[in-house]
Amino acid sequence: MSSSRVSGARFDSPRRDLLNFALGRLGLVVLLLVSLRSFGSAANKEEAVVMVAVANLYSTPSADSDVVSQAIFGSNVAVVEKSPGWEKVETSDQYTGWIRLEDARNLGADGPGYAGAGRVAEVSSLAANLYRETDVTRHGPLLTVPFETRLEIVPQDEGQSSGWVHVRLPDDRQAWVQRGDVDLAPHRLSIEESIALGRRFLGVTYTWGGRSSFGYDCSGFTQMLVASRGIAMPRDADLQAAWTGAAAVDRRKLRSGDLLFFGSGPDHITHTGMYIGHGRFIHDTTYGHPGVQISRVKDQPWIRLLVACRRVK
Repeated sequence: MSSSRVSGARFDSPRRDLLNFALGRLGLVVLLLVSLRSFGSAANKEEAVVMVAVANLYSTPSADSDVVSQAIFGSNVAVVEKSPGWEKVETSDQYTGWIRLEDARNLGADGPGYAGAGRVAEVSSLAANLYRETDVTRHGPLLTVPFETRLEIVPQDEGQSSGWVHVRLPDDRQAWVQRGDVDLAPHRLSIEESIALGRRFLGVTYTWGGRSSFGYDCSGFTQMLVASRGIAMPRDADLQAAWTGAAAVDRRKLRSGDLLFFGSGPDHITHTGMYIGHGRFIHDTTYGHPGVQISRVKDQPWIRLLVACRRVK
């Protein structure tokens, strides 16, 4: 060891003790501040429920900023910050963005949130109309909601309006939804069932930041398909590729349900889709005609851009 390295690394004993004491006190102060901040956040956590069919989440509290994601009607979100006319919220997949104040209703910090307890009807059609009565001709729909919307069921007499389900909305209004549009007992899908589900969305347009059947983006679509199997996956394509819930797989050994990631390199992933067998994958893209479509892995530009394959564990 050279003398210069030794002299550069040593302190005499009194100075060293004083430095260690100061650093120790500083560490305690930082730890205390972090703990107080975390305690305050947990104690004051406020919940809100989305009140519009599809609410955009923006990168800043301005409609002129980019849309980073979406939340659908009836979704419970955590409020993490406020600005005049806006709230920054966190969705169930730990994604944050700014939502218009009028697009959500604050619920406070108590209770299970909307549709968090009791019987729930989940929209299984690509879209479902909610009516004020059990008649589609007397009035227009109160609201049209997308696939996966969860609605609180109002108890009703057995056999009453058997073709309809009575529901309560987050603002306490009551409505009716046709029985064929909802699933009263949602279950986890198999890989083949999730692929069949994906085919139902063929032709649905591409929407940047989209997370609903009114328009997905690539990662939102793939996230939904994996979620149908009861598996929570990150929101963005690059995070999905790095997700510990999936393992790398050789492209020559692909199986149905595997995830494909595309980009200019493994560290720059910009697109994703799901392999469905026979050399094909289903995805939501702007390439060619915007929307959900089935492509062949060996075709350009996909074979050139394929940089990672993953299998959900």
